[in-house]
Amino acid sequence: MRISSVVAATSGVLALSALALPAAQADQKYGDTEITSVVVNDGRPVVVGTTERDFTVKVTATDPSGLEQINAFLYHGTFENQDVTVPSAAACEATTDTTSTCTLTFTLTPGTVPADGSLAGGWSLSAYAIAPDSDAVFLDAAATFTVQRDTRVTADATPEPVKFGKNLTVKGSVQHADWAAGAYAPAAAGRPVALQFRLADCDSWITVKTVRTAADGTVSTTVPALLDGSYRWSWAGTADTAAAVSDADYVDVR
Repeated sequence: MRISSVVAATSGVLALSALALPAAQADQKYGDTEITSVVVNDGRPVVVGTTERDFTVKVTATDPSGLEQINAFLYHGTFENQDVTVPSAAACEATTDTTSTCTLTFTLTPGTVPADGSLAGGWSLSAYAIAPDSDAVFLDAAATFTVQRDTRVTADATPEPVKFGKNLTVKGSVQHADWAAGAYAPAAAGRPVALQFRLADCDSWITVKTVRTAADGTVSTTVPALLDGSYRWSWAGTADTAAAVSDADYVDVR
């Protein structure tokens, strides 16, 4: 069957991929069509909070006769055993350019797709490009990327102001988006969070110490008050949670 017939006989990228890329086969290529680049979310992890998250994927393809269509879909799991699939909002239409970069838009809806935190971590993208002369390329894993739960971190230093040499207590909390609940939930106990300090009129932060979260996602520690400056808590991130820092809390030492 010619590729143009396949496209005409099916609707949507999922139907197309089911015909063009059966589970028993790997990537397929017909003629001189090439996909030369795939960039998901400008190369950054896709961080999802508790509301819809739109992001783009740029697929660059080339063929001497131009491109008839470029499209892609996202999936979690293996290509042969996908837990979830997400189609693009719309395929890129025909162009006479021999090389074309197609910008596709995708939407993740927490509580639906992804349904819960088990779908955080590694995802993949399948892409295809079709030329007017029926040359085509189908890639089952054109790119891999990370989907992470959003993180919120707070910080509060007391007392303010503080006398020189006295103990300063710095508290905080770490919460992650709970996609199933549609709210933010405390980080698990025992996770490391860095307390950082920045001198007044200075741009760089230094890590003072690392403290582990309590069962309710909170952190607390004491430090001697020696210099004016700001404190913040920093969460380094994990495979399924996004890195984040709290707002800075400035302390005046007297």
